[in-house]
Amino acid sequence: MWQENNNKLVRTFEFKDFKQAFGFMTQVAIIAEKMDHHPEWSNVYNKVTIELCTHDAGSIVTDRDRNLATEIDAIL
Repeated sequence: MWQENNNKLVRTFEFKDFKQAFGFMTQVAIIAEKMDHHPEWSNVYNKVTIELCTHDAGSIVTDRDRNLATEIDAIL
């Protein structure tokens, strides 16, 4: 579930292994590129943490972030 913390939408995803986590990141990268809206994220083995905010709007959560979060959720 996405949480709003410090002007960012944040969610950590957990997968079976690194391969699944990296595949998920690849899918997110393709969507983010198409939307021209790129996440801040980190990956440690089977966990991917994503933080979304709109830097052009003053680094706050906007509809662009919510839309990308919805698209990310649709991958699962």
